[in-house]
Amino acid sequence: MFHDMDFKTAEMSFAYLSKHYNFISLEELIAAIQNTDGSNLPKKAMVITFDDGHIRNYELLPLFKKYKVPVTIFLCSGIIDTFKHYWFLEDLDKNTLRHLKSIPNEERISFLKARGFDAEEEHSDRQALSADQIDEMAAWVSMQSHTVSHPILSNCVDAESKWEIAESKSALEKKLKKPIKAIAYPNGSFTKREVNFAREAGYQCGLTVKPGFNSIRTDPFELKRLDPNDTSNINELIVKSSGIQSIFSFF
Repeated sequence: MFHDMDFKTAEMSFAYLSKHYNFISLEELIAAIQNTDGSNLPKKAMVITFDDGHIRNYELLPLFKKYKVPVTIFLCSGIIDTFKHYWFLEDLDKNTLRHLKSIPNEERISFLKARGFDAEEEHSDRQALSADQIDEMAAWVSMQSHTVSHPILSNCVDAESKWEIAESKSALEKKLKKPIKAIAYPNGSFTKREVNFAREAGYQCGLTVKPGFNSIRTDPFELKRLDPNDTSNINELIVKSSGIQSIFSFF
């Protein structure tokens, strides 16, 4: 799982990963899980995902092509192709950001409004991918759902959570003219409620930030991911992409 890597870091990351793992698409993994047959998957199979739809992801398209990476990017339908900003990119210290991720969604919105952040405000600079960029990347990148506005779903009331999950799928399908089959839960926060809403909306899978490995027996709505945290440190990438850290975190 990546987010907003710069070109140099992405080059380093894909150069290393392409030598030690076999890239497969998210669609290939889901097909294997649905058919309970992993015989067609290569050893050390790895799916590459990016969350949010940051504008710098567009700069990485030449690297996706160079290293033949079947990338999946999870888009916030209400932020892409606009000049709206991501709330979590506001000038917030770590403690404040952690606090905002722990409180009810209505309180988070009120807190940010009091600080002058309006989720609907159009700014002079763009933080998310444009429609033209997404269209150009479409031949190489699978665009999927990351909700509408990137709330912490587990902190939302039922109606909010259900709408964020279903509306993002509907909006992206209208905009991209393609079926949306996967959702990545923002911040990795979800409950069984979100899984049920995702199933009801017609998704085939949901991605978490739970560390670890997936198999054909993994619940497709609770897929695990390894997070190198967009690191530019090759040693950190090696350790985190191997899953070693997630194994030792259980002890």
